[in-house]
Amino acid sequence: MDLKQYFKKIKDIEESIKDEYPLIVSLETADGGKAGTVVEVSRREAAKSIVENRAVLANDEQRIVYFEREATRRRSAEKAEQSRRLQIAIISNEEFRDLQATSEKEEQPKGSR
Repeated sequence: MDLKQYFKKIKDIEESIKDEYPLIVSLETADGGKAGTVVEVSRREAAKSIVENRAVLANDEQRIVYFEREATRRRSAEKAEQSRRLQIAIISNEEFRDLQATSEKEEQPKGSR
């Protein structure tokens, strides 16, 4: 393929893609590329992959599945982060009363001490 043609095809396809970060679905390639993987890439990378017959734009069903999966992953990551931050302290009744007393003293207005 002529280089001018190659880059013109990339430019034409890039301009025809509406999304800033479109989803593409990989195709099986002779060099070991695995078919069916959905990824979010830049317009330029999507156009290049399409011209090189390594991928196609994702259809509506593939987009829905991808975004649902990503939302699930995001929720799982947030839940894991919350679990990591959760701290539990076991204290005796005496320590609890001391904390309450200290807290009550701090909450009183300055003029009433």
